[in-house]
Amino acid sequence: MKNKSLSLLIALLFSLIGFGVGNFAFAAQPDFEQLKKDYYESHPGKGSHGKYWEPIPIQKYWNPKDFYTPPKTVQGEVGRDTCIGCHQSTSPGAFHAWKNSVHGDLKKIRNLPDSDVRAYKKKKLAEVEANLTKLGLLEKGQQLDQVGCIDCHGGVGKETINHAENLVMPDRVACGTCHLSEFAEAESEKDQEWPQKQWSKGHPSHAVDWEANVENTIWAAMPEREVAQGCDMCHYQQNKCDGCHTRHTFSVAEARQPEACATCHNGVDHNEFENFMTSKHGTQYQTLGKAKWNFEVPLKDAIAKGGYTAPTCQLCHFEYKGEYSHNLVRKVRWAFNPTPAIADNLDHPWFEERKESWVETCSLCHSASFAKAYLDAADKGTIQGLAVEQEAKKVINKLYDDGLLVGQNSNRPAPPAPEKDAAGGFFQLFWAKGNNPSHVERVYADMWEHDVIKHYKGIFHANPGGFTYTEGWSNLMRGYTEIMDEDTRLREMAAMKSGGKLQKVSASAQQSSSGNDNSLLLSALLLIAFGLGIAYMMLKPAKPESDQGQK
Repeated sequence: MKNKSLSLLIALLFSLIGFGVGNFAFAAQPDFEQLKKDYYESHPGKGSHGKYWEPIPIQKYWNPKDFYTPPKTVQGEVGRDTCIGCHQSTSPGAFHAWKNSVHGDLKKIRNLPDSDVRAYKKKKLAEVEANLTKLGLLEKGQQLDQVGCIDCHGGVGKETINHAENLVMPDRVACGTCHLSEFAEAESEKDQEWPQKQWSKGHPSHAVDWEANVENTIWAAMPEREVAQGCDMCHYQQNKCDGCHTRHTFSVAEARQPEACATCHNGVDHNEFENFMTSKHGTQYQTLGKAKWNFEVPLKDAIAKGGYTAPTCQLCHFEYKGEYSHNLVRKVRWAFNPTPAIADNLDHPWFEERKESWVETCSLCHSASFAKAYLDAADKGTIQGLAVEQEAKKVINKLYDDGLLVGQNSNRPAPPAPEKDAAGGFFQLFWAKGNNPSHVERVYADMWEHDVIKHYKGIFHANPGGFTYTEGWSNLMRGYTEIMDEDTRLREMAAMKSGGKLQKVSASAQQSSSGNDNSLLLSALLLIAFGLGIAYMMLKPAKPESDQGQK
């Protein structure tokens, strides 16, 4: 009886353990329907400034959810094989990209030997099929032969669609139907919250980049929609996945190479690619990587099995505590651009923990002490660049407040709604009428939106020219000089017109002159008191001798 009870207890214990493990495994699986619901409910569409602009035809490709409508050139029902046969002749580039892709023949994946570095895709394919079965899109035990045109542009498992009515441009949800874990990881970027509210929840990240686009006032205000859509061509990652996984190949090997990031992460405000490529990391990538590294290897095995001897964008930014995922903001600290609200709070545990995570990442190749020393230097260098920009900002704002900017009282049109006028604002990079912006404001706009960002990006990507001389600090010094010269010139002109004396009211001069003025005032008062004392001693009347004798 005793043994029977013991056996029962053991069985119960293992059942509970199994139940717990089962629940954990189930809970770890993302819920596609919930993800889909949350995605569409939170999607900003045209944004809060939607009444100020209308989409142009090309924008249906950047935001298919809101703007895409099927072409009417093909009418009626078309089947799976019809799509392939037709597009082989009408769009052969897309056809051959698909034909040579993993989607074109899934049997190749199933037949890979376990020794092949791509063999991990067999497990991934099994996960995809299990999820599709769970969603009722695949029969139990059924295997996918290929992912064809109709699966992405009509719906997974569809055999026919009405081309003129049901054709769709795939969005994140369409890709996420099969690639569930990647969809969930990417969407989890929206959960990021900054400790002092430096950015709103989820910002900045690929998961909300379309929202950042449509909520930008000058983007909405610009009548030149063809120019404004240049922003869309990068800020559409919230909508689709082909920014990194180029259609119709959708190659992970391509997406693991730095050039995959280059289209968007280049130029004066996102110049990560240039900084990487001309850093020592980029030099190794170009001299060794393209020839010897194996980009078919998953990122977690890139060094051990892929032969990487230096990091790529993906190796650093997809990693967090040894784990790789499509959430790229788990280590974010300075984010898109440096601000005082970040610089003043770097000792907060939120920032400290993320810095430690970066040290761990750098320690894949460097010693921890080297990693920390460099990151400390990068933080301090960024703060130094930010200080220059902030001093210039005070000067520009003071000129604006005093009404001294060129044309401010005679030729300064207001920007188009919903944008509002401001000194050295973002809108002045993309809009100009009369003396709005004035030259000095444009110099400042370049400082805060280009130069200080290039300085920060250069120093953190270890590109010396990118933050010291070619870009960054040197350009900040040039902009600062122009602004200070213009401040002096405008104030001298104002003084001449008013017949008064030049007053130093620039932000930097104001503080030092205030201290000097106080010192001069104190010195003058002491001299006056000293002079009066001397005068009194010399001029006071002498006392009678009788009085002196009484003492």
